[in-house]
Amino acid sequence: MQLNDKLKTYLAEKNGGTVEIAEFRQLSGGACQDNYLARLKSSEQEETLVLRTDKGGALLGSLSRAQEYQVIERAVAAGVLTPPVKWLSEDNTIVGHPFYLMQKIDGTANPRDILKSKKIDFKRLAADIATNLAKIHSVDYSPDVLPFLDRKLRPGTSDVALTAVGDCRRLLDELPGGYPGIELCLNWAEANAPVTDTLVLAHSDFRSGNFMVDVAGGGNLTGILDWEFAHWSDRHEDIGYIRMRDWRFGKVKNEVGGFSSAEDFYPHYEAASQTKIDPVKVRYWEVMGNIRWAIGAAQQGERHLSGKDKGIEFASIGRRVAEMELEAMRLIEGGVHD
Repeated sequence: MQLNDKLKTYLAEKNGGTVEIAEFRQLSGGACQDNYLARLKSSEQEETLVLRTDKGGALLGSLSRAQEYQVIERAVAAGVLTPPVKWLSEDNTIVGHPFYLMQKIDGTANPRDILKSKKIDFKRLAADIATNLAKIHSVDYSPDVLPFLDRKLRPGTSDVALTAVGDCRRLLDELPGGYPGIELCLNWAEANAPVTDTLVLAHSDFRSGNFMVDVAGGGNLTGILDWEFAHWSDRHEDIGYIRMRDWRFGKVKNEVGGFSSAEDFYPHYEAASQTKIDPVKVRYWEVMGNIRWAIGAAQQGERHLSGKDKGIEFASIGRRVAEMELEAMRLIEGGVHD
């Protein structure tokens, strides 16, 4: 995407007059979204923002930019450390897709740079991330809160887990070919669906790679990113997801995101949330996280194979489906975390 006259006009109007765009460049993004740095200068101030817009096809449960904007507003109101959003546009004629702008924060989200750092106090980082996860989960379900997320799920039932299984089956059916390993794991997930006691807002992509950390400054958490998969769920979903082996980036002995042990993470979450973590439910949602990511990887591979979005990144991700299938089956066979 190039800086164009319509975007310049939009930014000037939002800024209340004339504004110089001193810098505009693409940042790293995900499979579905593009992020651009925009440094704005006016006679009153200089401000650095990030413009976030759609890139291509949506993945499992991906929100629109307008919906993500509203989720971030709710998270900020709950005290979650995440970049505040500033402006939203649903006018497709400006950059080709809806977009919003949010505050630019310091740090890096690159998990390998974070995990190899010798400057970070990882126990403090684990405490900060656990506390922020509890703040996300402090947003309790209400049909009036983020109504576009409402799927009529009922606490005290297995609705959340069974709905997740159904979503995965539907997406799997849309893919060409067969995935018997994923089907086997989904059969287990359906037969072992746990009861959800309380519905909470789940980030649903809560993992290393979506945390901004100020490595040079000693490892302070500066923000949680990428809310495009947020939904009402069981609080154990996010805890299981951050435990996935794929999000440890080689630091497999640190089961929480590659940066922490469960013993250094769970107590901070439990203290902040005033709830207990159930290891059986965590294991279930870790299995489901691997199933979900296996399907997501298959979707990415299909984008390449179909010719829709050819690229080495999509092709390489598509080859990794078997890793998540194997990990899900290992967890099922091993029982509660071994």
